[in-house]
Amino acid sequence: MASYIARRKFLATLGGAAAWPLAARAQQPAMPVVGFFYSGTLTDVPHFVAAFRQGLKEAGFIEGQNVAIEFHSGRGSPPLVADLLRRQVALIVGNTPSALAAKAATTTVPIVFATGFDPVRNGLVTNLNRPGGNVTGVSFMSVELAAKQLAFLRELRPGAARIAVLVDPKFPTTERFLSEVRVAASAVGQQLIVLDGSSAREIETAFVTLVQRGAGALHVGGGMLSQRERIIALAARHGIPANTSLPAA
Repeated sequence: MASYIARRKFLATLGGAAAWPLAARAQQPAMPVVGFFYSGTLTDVPHFVAAFRQGLKEAGFIEGQNVAIEFHSGRGSPPLVADLLRRQVALIVGNTPSALAAKAATTTVPIVFATGFDPVRNGLVTNLNRPGGNVTGVSFMSVELAAKQLAFLRELRPGAARIAVLVDPKFPTTERFLSEVRVAASAVGQQLIVLDGSSAREIETAFVTLVQRGAGALHVGGGMLSQRERIIALAARHGIPANTSLPAA
C-alpha cells in the first residue's frame, strides 16, 4: 500500500511538472496537447492516469477545457512516438521505455518521465541535478535497491535455500537488475532461480516451476506492471512471500 501511495504522489507531482511547457505556450490560440505514452496497457494502470489528470488539474489544466491529452500505449514503438509528434504535442509524458523512445525521436519537445531506475545510467538524462536537453522527470531508483530488497527477503525467510527472481527479459533494465541481484546473492551465498515472465502463460509456468524447485520467496523485477494482479494473486495462492514494487490496483 505504501508503494502504491508513493507512486500516486509521484505521478501527481509529475502532472504538476507537466504544466510548465503548457504555461509557456498559453498565448497560442490552439489548445495545447499532452502526449501520455505508456509502454504497456493503459487499462492496467488506471491509478496512474487518474493521478496524472489530478496533477494537471491542481496546476490549473483541465482536460477538454484548456488542455487535451492524447493517450498512447505500446512497447515504446517509434511509430507511436511519430504519431504524437505529428499531433504537435506540447509535452510527452511516459515511463522508461516510452520516454527513451521519445528521446530518440525528438530533441525539441519536452519529455517528462516516471521511472523506477537510475535515469542517468538508463540514458534518459546526463545529470540528476541538471538533466539538460529536453528530458526531466522523477525516479524511484528500484534497480539500485535490488540488493537491499533481496536482503529484506532473506530476513523475512532466513531459512530459504532458494529465492526465485521473476523478470521480463524484454524490459530495458532487466539485465542490470539481474546483475545487481546476482552480485548481492553471491556475496551471501544465496541460491537464485531466475524465471522469465513476459506473458500471462509464462508467469503461470514460472510459479509452477518455483514451487516445484522449492523457492522460499519471490523477487519481482521491473516491467511486470501489466501482470501485477496475476503475480500478487499467484503469490498469495502459493503462500510465497514476494518483494515487489508493483502497486495494488
